Order: sequence, then structure tokens, then C-alpha cells
Amino acid sequence: MLASASSARAQVLDGAGIPYLRDPASIDEGVIKAAFRAKGATAAAAAEALARAKAETVSKRHRGALVVGADQILECGDAWLGKPADGEQAAAHLRTLRGRTHSLVSAVCVVRDGERTWRHVETARLTMWGFDDAFIERYLERAGPAALESLGAYRLEGLGMQLFSDIQGDFFAILGLPLLPLLAFLRRNGWGEV
Repeated sequence: MLASASSARAQVLDGAGIPYLRDPASIDEGVIKAAFRAKGATAAAAAEALARAKAETVSKRHRGALVVGADQILECGDAWLGKPADGEQAAAHLRTLRGRTHSLVSAVCVVRDGERTWRHVETARLTMWGFDDAFIERYLERAGPAALESLGAYRLEGLGMQLFSDIQGDFFAILGLPLLPLLAFLRRNGWGEV
């Protein structure tokens, strides 16, 4: 069971041939993030808490099922950037990130019957090249609404790849689901081979 509405996470699982049902969790992510920020917690701790909250919420509706929750936080300096609300905010995010390295923290948590059975947190480091405002405008025009669906206004699996000069980290974690550690966990717990 996938406790996420993310099309990128679904595509990762589909590509790996993992059968699943999707039941997105309804949680107030902003409240959880604000609480972690207020107590000075790390982005990794906040991402893990969000992943766990999603999995626990959905687990209540599906007794006996393994429920996978996942979340990401983009950290640049002291700022945590979320999904942009509109094109203006997307452009602001890209101006903040250009020419800099940021961290993308991805957490995954598996819950069964309300109990966490496994978790994993992974951090990737991505560096954008120093493009100008005209490039941002062209990029957002070409990317369209997809730019509003991802942290930092980019999707690495598409046009967003052109924003980067260097990427260090697991590709699947960058897409929002650290797949290889998750597959290892599933295999250890009875999920069959391909």
C-alpha cells in the first residue's frame, strides 16, 4: 500500500514491477514541518516524521497491510523549500537555488497495523548552474504545470535536468522514493522475486 498521491513515486514502483494499491494520506504537512522547525530539528528528522505520519494514517484503514509512506524536504542554507504554489513562487525558488548546492532529503517508512517496521532516510546533493532570469522564464514556460508539482520547481526525470551542473546521490531518492533500500526490506519480509 502506498500512502502517497505522488505520481513520481507511483512511477518508481511501477517501473520496478512492485504491485501496490495507492491510498494517499490526508495529513497537515505544514503543521508537522513548522513544529520540527520550531524545535530546531533537522530536515531528515522532519522528513522521516512526515513519512511515518502518512504511513500510520493509512495503516489505520488497511489492517495487516504493509503501508509505505514517503516524504522529501529540500534544504538550501537555512531554508526548507516546498512545492511552489504558483509560477511566481516557482521562479523565486529557482532564483534561490541557482548557482548553489542544495540537499534533497528523502525518507521512507513502512508501517503495519500502526507499528513502524522499517525506515530509511537518504540525502542527495544537487548543484544548479548560475542561469539568468530569462532562462528561468523560458524553463517555467516549457515545464508548465509540472514545475508546480515538485520541490524546487523541478523534476529531474524531465526538463528539470537542464538546471543542474552536478548531482550526487541516488536517483530514486531524488525522485522521492529510495527504491533500492525499500526493495531490500520487502525481499527480507516475504515479497517475492520478479
